[in-house]
Amino acid sequence: MSTPGLRVGALRAGSPIVLAPMAGVTNPPFRKLCREAGIEGVRAAGLGPVEAAAVPGAYAPAGLYVTEMITSRALVERTPETMRMIAADPEEPIRSVQLYGVDPATVTAAVRMLVAEDHADHVDLNFGCPVPKVTRKGGGAALPWKRDLFEAIVRGAVTAAREASQAAGREREVPVTVKMRMGIDDGHLTYLDAGRRAERAGAAAVALHARTAAQHYSGNAQWEAIARLKDAVRSIPVLGNGDIWAAEDAMEMMRRTGCDGVVVGRGCQGRPWLFTDLVAAAHGSPVRVRPGMAEVAAVIRRHAELMIEYFEDENRGLRELRKHMAWYLKGYAVGGPARRDLALVSTLAELDERLAALDLDQPYPGAGAEGPRGRAGTPKDPHLPENWLASQEIDEQLRAVIAQAELSISGG
Repeated sequence: MSTPGLRVGALRAGSPIVLAPMAGVTNPPFRKLCREAGIEGVRAAGLGPVEAAAVPGAYAPAGLYVTEMITSRALVERTPETMRMIAADPEEPIRSVQLYGVDPATVTAAVRMLVAEDHADHVDLNFGCPVPKVTRKGGGAALPWKRDLFEAIVRGAVTAAREASQAAGREREVPVTVKMRMGIDDGHLTYLDAGRRAERAGAAAVALHARTAAQHYSGNAQWEAIARLKDAVRSIPVLGNGDIWAAEDAMEMMRRTGCDGVVVGRGCQGRPWLFTDLVAAAHGSPVRVRPGMAEVAAVIRRHAELMIEYFEDENRGLRELRKHMAWYLKGYAVGGPARRDLALVSTLAELDERLAALDLDQPYPGAGAEGPRGRAGTPKDPHLPENWLASQEIDEQLRAVIAQAELSISGG
């Protein structure tokens, strides 16, 4: 059986699976759990020694696992928290960093820094974030409406990555990819034009979250848009994102749209083991992970240990873990008081005590633990700069907005 890989420029993932950037979620501890689960999927498919197959900076057997969204300005200014956020697990064969920015010069400088200082093997550009603090400044999902600005950012990033790779004597050029939404709303769709412009500017791949900014995370992803993008962009891979809750969803998206790979976000919240299913399914294996409560408790405990190690602070590590608790416990018979107590843990001792009090003998609950998760919310009118939709060009007034739009913090 041939191995279904994914080529991103000079890099290759042995499985066409990508962990989506999620603010406050895809930090190194969670990425490690997901990647380890993906490696188990490779093993389950009987594809041989995974560790020997991985080639640093070139080949990742279990797919790509992308950082949280990093703000270009904060990176260039080397804020301590941002430098922590780009830290990679030494065992991560391909280091994928996602950047947000609205100013071509700042994004270019950030990419040059990542490549010249060997912080990344792959850079992804965020044009999909629908969060108001981003779109009201013209960033994220709002930005591709300004088509020349969009193309200037992509072209600048690609050029910076190429030049910095060559200057550093890197064996492989660091590829730049684009993640975007369909557009601002149904009346202002941008994805087909943006896909062609990204291809023309030298992007190594484009990923489409098949929703508009106005949809936020509500309703259903419009997979047919992924198929249309695939028809429009012919020379580089097209990845699909949206409503992948199970391995079967991922395979159905690829079958229906012809996309080259899938990007998985909310579906893995509280379920890092989903990557075992996804990778196994991509290689034709029927293996699926169905953990009982004891197995879930063990993953929560390991997640806690990794968080404490990463933040070098037990209290902060446990605080950061709290948001994951409801996701981990979805569908299991735990009870309101126990859920509340687990969402308030501050120490490993507290965590151990509260996990031990659960019914650890209960089996996998089936449908209750599956399906949609995370906040879907409702459609929202996008927050945009004044007169943003009046034209697809940038005038002097909007240039002033853009000049002030680089956020000093990361996230979204």
